[in-house]
Amino acid sequence: MSRLPTWQRNLFILWFGVFMTGIGFSEVMPFLSLYVDTLGDFTKSQLTFYSGLTFSITFLMTAIISPFWGKLADSRGRKLMLIRASLGMAIVFFLMGAVQNVWQLIFLRAMQGLFGGFISNSNAMIATQTPKEQSGYALGTLVTGVTGGQLLGPFIGGVLASLVSYRLAFIITGIIFLLVFLLVATLVKEEFTPVPKGESLSRKEVFAQLSYPKLTIGLFTTTFIIQIVNQSISPIISLFVRELNNGAGSTTLWAGLVAAMPGIATMLAAPRFGQLGDRIGTHRIMLMGFSLAFIFMLPTGFVTAVWQLAILRFMIGISDATMLPAVQTLLTKTTPTQVTSRIFAYNQSFQSLGSVAGPIMGTFVAMFFDYSGIFIASALLIVVNACLFFYRTKSLKGDKNLNL
Repeated sequence: MSRLPTWQRNLFILWFGVFMTGIGFSEVMPFLSLYVDTLGDFTKSQLTFYSGLTFSITFLMTAIISPFWGKLADSRGRKLMLIRASLGMAIVFFLMGAVQNVWQLIFLRAMQGLFGGFISNSNAMIATQTPKEQSGYALGTLVTGVTGGQLLGPFIGGVLASLVSYRLAFIITGIIFLLVFLLVATLVKEEFTPVPKGESLSRKEVFAQLSYPKLTIGLFTTTFIIQIVNQSISPIISLFVRELNNGAGSTTLWAGLVAAMPGIATMLAAPRFGQLGDRIGTHRIMLMGFSLAFIFMLPTGFVTAVWQLAILRFMIGISDATMLPAVQTLLTKTTPTQVTSRIFAYNQSFQSLGSVAGPIMGTFVAMFFDYSGIFIASALLIVVNACLFFYRTKSLKGDKNLNL
């Protein structure tokens, strides 16, 4: 690995880091409510409330704190932020395995969000170090780690919890984050010129640095809606699988496999679509992604068997593999190096807000239109997202610097 260019070596290490971060944020989904249930004698409504609060507070805190960490990264360096985030998450996961009541768990889940920033700073580091002609490939590869971890996390967490225990699952994850911390601290290399004290830009000044601020805001919105669509099924996936199976078979196992399908597809396809985008233009890749997402999301609302659900969820992962790297690539092409961390941090905030809004939307729609309504509503959101994206980029298609 020492013979590789610095950006490639960093890419391999940070891929593992963002993969574990994605797992850390999502692995608790299959057993979080069950773990909460062991921490007190709750009524059904209390258990629902505490489980929802415990799940969502991490993403809410990440959305709030990400811009601050991005600002600090632009002035102090991205590697320092990666070290802080990985060590902080290692400590938090160790402590979550030892909590004695639900409020301690809620507090630590909030701290997990506050220690965030690993993913956004990994994107920023790779974006600023990678040659422009390789940016689609590099960011596409990094997206496979993020999305793969987030979508494989529930399956891995369910397996860990069933093989060992809820508490030991947290501790094992903490050990892996400690390994990420050691790898980043010893192997990741960064050439960084710090911003002099007192010269850090305000939010208004950051956006003044952008050549295409409206496009950047549009990309934030695209990220937000993609994440809503991805997470909308999270609260009901086990219930939907149980309904399709008529109560037969292992609901937990099948739900884990269905949850894993998009992650597997994204991990396989994202680097290839990133390379394709470098050749044919990001705009065409986004068009392909929106089209695939709508084509496969809509019929998901009409499936009658678990295997049909699994196949369509796999295809949704293919659409993610086109859109997520394309958003990151466009942010890279339109953001000056000196504010890259800030912009990627803002994008992380929108992604985290999508992770909060998605389950809320899914639960609300299911209450009125059953489970199938979630997928139909998601398909309509994809259409809205496509229209917003193409409206934002319509006037920029002739700009050769963007390779739209």
